[in-house]
Amino acid sequence: MHNDYDIKLDKISFAYKQRNILENVDLLIEKGEFASIVGPNGGGKTTLLKLILGLIKPDKGQISIFGKSPAKARQQIGYMPQYAYLDMDFPASVMDVVLMGRLKNSRLWFSKTDRIEASRAIDEVGMSTSVNTEFNELSGGQKQRILIARALCNSPRILLLDEPTANVDIQTEENLFTILKKLNVEMTILLVSHDLGFVSKYVKSVICVNRQVFIHPTTLINGAMIKDIYHGDLKMVRHDHRCSEKGHTHD
Repeated sequence: MHNDYDIKLDKISFAYKQRNILENVDLLIEKGEFASIVGPNGGGKTTLLKLILGLIKPDKGQISIFGKSPAKARQQIGYMPQYAYLDMDFPASVMDVVLMGRLKNSRLWFSKTDRIEASRAIDEVGMSTSVNTEFNELSGGQKQRILIARALCNSPRILLLDEPTANVDIQTEENLFTILKKLNVEMTILLVSHDLGFVSKYVKSVICVNRQVFIHPTTLINGAMIKDIYHGDLKMVRHDHRCSEKGHTHD
């Protein structure tokens, strides 16, 4: 029954400019999942997120989110795009940035409820003392928290994050994952990461994407499996939550 799964992909294929990005993908994501999406350069990680969001449509197959089409379910999905795609220097306060997550196509003004929900989201990521601070005055880790708050302010049932810990130090990374672990009590979380050695101590599952998609419990992931699937592109040779080398590739 679809009620058991937040996300269901059935025989999904997607090509871009005659190049197959994803082929014949089946994926079931249960309610309350916390998974990291990993894979080599151009393997289809960001494409997978965009398909779930309904920003692009598959060439073949069916996608169901809470038993509905991605377009109909989108209001219940929070999304944080890759840091690299955002203009980090625009003049706006923390509150302004988070309120953008409440924008609706039908209106361009914010209600009292919008401001209450934005404040709640800012509080959830531990940034309530910075609500009136200019966004571009924040540190990299603080900016990431605010972008997560923007994704949270519609009270989503699913949170999708595309490399949420890119360009931050290890302490900031740990702080962000502590926040995500708490949020996972209330919502399903999928995040793209190149640092499997680090994230494997937090996530429950790993979704391996390389044209095809496989999901594994974190406990089964080891260096040999990663090397076999990704031909050494993602470097992790130990499974004691250390990474021999951090990848810095982009999908």
